[in-house]
Amino acid sequence: MIRRHLLGLAAATLALPGLAWAQGAPPAPAWAQGRPAEMAASPLAPHPPRLTVTPPERIPTNALRVPEGFQVELWAHGLPGARVMVRAPNGTIFVGSRGIGRVYAVRDTGTAREVSTFMQGLEAPSGLAMRDGALYVAAMHRVLRVDNVEANLSNPQPVDLTAAFGQATEPHHGWKHIAFGPDGRLYIPRGVPCNICEFDGERFALIESWNPDGGDRRIEARGVRNSVGFDFHPRTGQLWFSNHGRDWAGNDNPSDSLHVNLRRGEHHGFPWCAAGFQDPAVQGRVCNEFPPPVAVLGPHVAPIGTHFYTGAAFPEQYRNALFIANRGSWNRSRLSGFNVVVVREAEGGRLVMEEFLSGLRDDAAQRFTGRPSGLLTMPDGALLVSDEDNGAIYRITYRR
Repeated sequence: MIRRHLLGLAAATLALPGLAWAQGAPPAPAWAQGRPAEMAASPLAPHPPRLTVTPPERIPTNALRVPEGFQVELWAHGLPGARVMVRAPNGTIFVGSRGIGRVYAVRDTGTAREVSTFMQGLEAPSGLAMRDGALYVAAMHRVLRVDNVEANLSNPQPVDLTAAFGQATEPHHGWKHIAFGPDGRLYIPRGVPCNICEFDGERFALIESWNPDGGDRRIEARGVRNSVGFDFHPRTGQLWFSNHGRDWAGNDNPSDSLHVNLRRGEHHGFPWCAAGFQDPAVQGRVCNEFPPPVAVLGPHVAPIGTHFYTGAAFPEQYRNALFIANRGSWNRSRLSGFNVVVVREAEGGRLVMEEFLSGLRDDAAQRFTGRPSGLLTMPDGALLVSDEDNGAIYRITYRR
């Protein structure tokens, strides 16, 4: 178990000197907010998502690399924008997305996977969670529940729980990852509505938990700029989450990071500190006032899927290890991420991070051919990895 001393922080509205918009000036695009004036002509911009079906022969499965003894195969395709994955009790895999607004259903017939669009027309339905046969869907500003979901694959009738969960309406970082914790509560993050800006510390940069039907809101973690991946340790039940550092602070600053939340309401540093980077744009607190991350993931790697492997088919060192799907950078002159890493315990309980799946980033050509996004352990111990850019799901197994 990881232990740290908790440093408390009273929540308040955070005023960041010099970051308010000039009166009458039009706001920059959300992704450009915080860009220094001297970088106004920078070619850096988010990569346009690929929202059409990629034929299987064009999916770069043969280029993927995994450690010795493992093998990777194309398991499903035809899911443009595929992100988070959850498994229903009878084996249906539900897959969320962001830009295309769909939730997919994947059924395994034993010889092939059948893909269908389960829901569509939603805004960024990137958060999915299962409980008692019901599928929870977190879209932008909305929380929906589809009861007895596997019996209603062709005609879902979602219950709208949005009012009960009191979600913010600001769009920037409003897409979500959600999950039920070991306490039976639904955990939902609230990213900041900006790159770096003034924000209400009671409403943003949080991970919250709620009763399954809404209500009884609790703030579990503060100072979390934008987490779109978290999981609960299989042994301790502790909340582990990845966090995105801000943009436009340099090629190598700040790094994205991995944290453990040891106490309810623990503050993890934003906006003053990110992975040891003292943000020069913000005054008032210093990094040593906050618990450090347990792992520094690298600059702008964009961790999405953050998932403990709970199967028994992988070698012992991977049992209860944390896998992280790095969707990959845009705010960096040289690409970073576009891979899957594993964080595991080594001798003495220290954590080590190793690359697990690679082959989607071409450093020489500075191009990428896929974007890992979601992770899921299957009952047979295989690990599924979704690829948002190719609309594919890969299956990783270990050959004894």
